[in-house]
Amino acid sequence: MHLFFVPDVIGDTCTLGAEESHHCIKVLRLQTGEHVKITDGKGGAYKAEIETANAKACVLRILEHHQEPAPTWQLHVAIAPTKNIARIEWLVEKLTEIGITEFIPVNAHYSERKVLKNERLNKIVIEAMKQSNRNYIPKLHELCSFTEMLEQTKDFKGQKFILHCIEKEKSTFSKIYTRGGNALVLIGPEGDFHNTEVEQAIGHGFIPITLGDHRLRTETAALVAACTLHALNE
Repeated sequence: MHLFFVPDVIGDTCTLGAEESHHCIKVLRLQTGEHVKITDGKGGAYKAEIETANAKACVLRILEHHQEPAPTWQLHVAIAPTKNIARIEWLVEKLTEIGITEFIPVNAHYSERKVLKNERLNKIVIEAMKQSNRNYIPKLHELCSFTEMLEQTKDFKGQKFILHCIEKEKSTFSKIYTRGGNALVLIGPEGDFHNTEVEQAIGHGFIPITLGDHRLRTETAALVAACTLHALNE
């Protein structure tokens, strides 16, 4: 059964957006009376029937509704986007499939990418959520400065970690992460964080973490960190 995204489901009927309607009627060639699934990205899972097979505004009638419990822990990833946009798009897709709560792009001192188009990233997030059959959509923040990120996350309820390559004392997730607790992971750009950024982050409660002896790409480090934390919570 095909899955569609409708951010606000109110009452017994709802209408797919223009892109979802086109995909439903023109691409998948679904017809009136056929059943589909809907997610609202907020835990709501619905079974619905196509009532009006309109390629611009497909109307669905709600048949069943199930509210999926919220995740027991949250994972926030703050990262300096890579110069190659394809890599950060790939990362956003994979993190959504794995299941993260928030994605915070950060403009760090050595960042080579200063602009990020959230409209395209949002589309990638929605498709990844549907593909992985998830009912919670990650929150995608606007690109912010390093200082703004520290301010935004100062009241984060959980543990905060920073990954960097500077020679400083570091721990590992397995030793210091409290299983079941919320986690915020901060990852720098290809040129790593500036030393003053690392010191600032530590001063704001971030714990330096190592993923091993080998240097990883920015997007690889983010993915490994997310997978490690999920594995620790299994």
